This record gives sequence, structure tokens and C-alpha cells, in this order.
Amino acid sequence: MPISWLFLSASCGTLSHVRRNDTLSFALNLLHESMNWMDMYYDTETGYLYSLNAAALTHETRASAWYASGLLARNEGNDVEQAVRIIRNVIDGQHKNASSQWYGDYQIYPEEPTVGREQYPPVIYNSWDPNWRGFIGTTFILILEEFPHLIPHEIQEYMLESLYNTSIGDSYRVGGVDDDNLYPAYSNPSIMRAFVTGWTGRRLNESNMTTAGEIYAKEVIDLFTRANTLSEFNSGTYAGVSLFALTLWAKYMPESSSMGQYGGDMIRKTWATLGSLYNANLKNVAGPWDRSYGYDMNRYLSILALQMWTLVGKKNAPINAKPYAMGHKDDFAIGPLVAILAPFHNTLIDNETFNSLLTFPGTHTVQTSAFSPPYDTYPRNITAWMSPYLTIGSETFSENVFGGPARSSNSFNPAVVQWARNDGTVGWLTLHAQVMDLIAVAGEKTLNLTYPSGNSTSTFTFLVGTNSRAGKRDVASWADVEGMSVNISGTIDPGYVVSFNGLVGGAGETINNFEFWNFTYSMPSDSVDIPNVLLKFDLSR
Repeated sequence: MPISWLFLSASCGTLSHVRRNDTLSFALNLLHESMNWMDMYYDTETGYLYSLNAAALTHETRASAWYASGLLARNEGNDVEQAVRIIRNVIDGQHKNASSQWYGDYQIYPEEPTVGREQYPPVIYNSWDPNWRGFIGTTFILILEEFPHLIPHEIQEYMLESLYNTSIGDSYRVGGVDDDNLYPAYSNPSIMRAFVTGWTGRRLNESNMTTAGEIYAKEVIDLFTRANTLSEFNSGTYAGVSLFALTLWAKYMPESSSMGQYGGDMIRKTWATLGSLYNANLKNVAGPWDRSYGYDMNRYLSILALQMWTLVGKKNAPINAKPYAMGHKDDFAIGPLVAILAPFHNTLIDNETFNSLLTFPGTHTVQTSAFSPPYDTYPRNITAWMSPYLTIGSETFSENVFGGPARSSNSFNPAVVQWARNDGTVGWLTLHAQVMDLIAVAGEKTLNLTYPSGNSTSTFTFLVGTNSRAGKRDVASWADVEGMSVNISGTIDPGYVVSFNGLVGGAGETINNFEFWNFTYSMPSDSVDIPNVLLKFDLSR
């Protein structure tokens, strides 16, 4: 019977009977909405999805694999036939040269030239993406676990061969070698790598592969249990991927595996942290964010928000009525996987966390830490002040790279402020940190930032979201920022420069498709002081 997986997958847990029934309907809703959207992109002539970026009728491999899982879950008309066709196509396009760094990985898109040729050189995370082994490998395993009765035997064997090859290829990855950055602290691909390798080893009775998966999982677990936090901390996108992968640990790995032993507990504790940082009034997880593709979860599509959809329903989650109109919309394609796992995953979340996703519990502070070796000199110290309509979050760090462990100043947000505006929209401010160390403390209506290694050439750059449609179009000072009064002091020159980064003009480009006003403070030219700035906030509601 179609969609029976929803009911067969549910198990006893902390959720009440009514809540479990609600989450089943929410998961089904996510499945159908995401599939209806992808149906429009499916090319029946080739057996692939067209590019979700509408890239001149080229196709896309990873989203096609995710779509195949949804076809099997929906199981209507010729869905199964098309899913099998997609799976075969994806494996046919797997990189087969065992001597290449990208062995066992999958094509970004089927029309691409051969990776490694002179005209198409191998550039990691561009012409090939090593994390796609994990994304597609986990999808294949979910399919083999949930829908084996729908997959012909020869295709199952082809999938197992593909998983073996992708596990071997993933073993080529060593952090710091050949431009690869896969360390255990790179949480989302590390959790997927351990799972795919360990599961495949068990399924094929390959003891060395099984052991390799367990060894890698232990490194991930050891980093997590230090403070019960993911090293890749508080990312709307990648916390979502990590929770997805941890659900595979908890659901499909035996108790004899450390992944089976720790997966469920890691999910509970990750959600507890996220719940403590979530403001249901703003529908946002407060900062800091190690890797973010936006500054307001109501405006960009995050995988974490899809998981919230299955917990509290679309209307109560940070999801627009038209998810495909949001920034980073491509991640809507993972919707079927989130929906398939939701009946199991959602039983692992405690009532306090669940309730925090619906109702803000009241003003409180959060203190924790996260650790990402080899980039961090010491664990990042995280503080957040949470109030009903204003949240302030920050992290102190000392690293050997710019832009956080992801080495991207555009996604690393170590100091973030968000507030509610009168029309219900969210205002935001983030430090665009281009330093290797920062002392940051979030307090009651305050944010204190210090560059311990800074000097007279240091600058503090704050990106501030544009006003609502009812607010001022032009911003020349803090007085023009809607909904918030900001007072700034410190060792900086009190004068500042304001510029605009817009979609079609201004001083520079947008970041993650968000327009913003850029407030930049400099130090006095002859200063010998340590660069410091203290921001004080008051809501002007």
C-alpha cells in the first residue's frame, strides 16, 4: 500500500499518541509538497531531474537520487519504474577510475565532461564534490532499508556494488591532503561517511570496511560528547544534514555498533541545544552560526526547517507558504528523505524541546561550546541571550584560518542579533568577521566584541538587514534601522561608514542572496588600544 512506510516506521518514544499522529500527517504533507515541486522538473526522456537552478535544461544527479526515494515512498502510477530508472542512471554515472581522487563519487550532472581531462581539471567542490558520496550513498541505503520489496534484485546488487565503491573512494579522503577538508569535526559529511562505510561493510561482510566505519564514528562521537554539541555548530542547513545522518545511525545500525549506541542520544542532545536557541516568536534559531546560507530562516530554505515542518507543521515552522520561492530553494529536494525518516526521528525529541518549537519559554541565557580541530586553538565558547523579541548570540574563538572551520567569511557568523519588527518580519545584524580570533560575549541587550590580536588597522564590519516594506528604503545611520535602537562605544573611532550591497547595485554583491547595509567602524589611526566595540540594543516597537 502506498505511503505505508509512514505507519510502519513509527515506534514508541517520548511523543504522545496525538503528537505522533500529527507528525505523521506533517511528514506526509512534506513528502507530497516536495514531490509535487520536483515532479515539474522531472525529465521522463532521460530519467533525471532538470537542474533546480534552471541551468539551460541540464540535469542534476544528487537531487535525482533524492527524488527517487520520494517516488518509492509515494508509489503511485509508474513511480517505482521511474525510481529504478533514476537509480540505474546515477550509478552508471559513478566515477570508476580507482586511481583518481574522485573514485566512487558521482557526477554533478550527467552532461559534464570527464573529470580530470585537461579541459575539465579536477577541482574539489567544483567539478567534483566528495560529499556527494555521502549524500547519494545514504540515499541508496535508505532505499535498500525502506523499500527493498520495490527494487529488482539486480538493481539492489548494482546499488551494493556502488556503495562498496563509494566507501572505498571515501577512504581516500584525508583532511589536509589534496585540498580535502574532511576531518571528524566536519560534522555532516563525517557522520555520513562513518554510516555508509559501516553499513556497507556489515551488509557485504567486509570486516575491514566495517571497522573503518566504527573507527571514524568514534572520532565523531568523541568530539560530540566533549560538550554534547556538533563541531559544525548551529547551522540551519548542516545541522539538518547531521540530524538526518544521525537518524540513519540510530535507525539502521545495530546496538553492537557505536553508531547504533550513540545515534539516538546525539539526536536528542543536538535538538536540546537547538531548542534552547530557538525563538518561536521570530521563527529563527539564534546565532552564532558556524555555516549559514542566510540571516533569517523565514526567507531561506533550511533543512532544519524541513525537520521542524514534520514536528510542528508547516505553518508553525520557519517555512514560507511557497518554499520554492525562498533562498537556497534547492534543499527542498531533500524533503522526501526527511519525511521518510520523520516518524522514527521525531520520537527521539523530548517534550521540552518540542514545546520550545511552538512557544518561546521566556527570557534565558545559553552557554555551551563546540570544538573543530585542527582549526580551533581551543573550543569555541558560545553565549546567547534569549528574550521574547530580541536574541543575541556569539562565540569566542581562536583559529588558524579566516572564516571559521568552513573557511568562508560569508557563511561564518560568530556574532548575530535578531529582533521582531512591528509588521512581524525579522530584523538582523551580523559581524562579518575576517579575523582569526575574537572574544565575543552576548549579554542582556548587549554584545561585546574584542579583537585580541587586532591593531590600529582593524575594522568591525556589521551587516544589517534591509528594512521591511513599511520601513525606510534608505539607511544612512543607525537611526534609520527599523525596529531597533543601537548605541555603540569602545576603542573604535565613533565615526562609521554606511554602504549598501544589493541585488542590482550598490557597493558590492549580496551574500547568500540577502541584501544588506554595511556599517563599518575603524580604529583611530594612531591607536595602541586593543580593538573593542560594545553594542547596546533597545527595541523600538
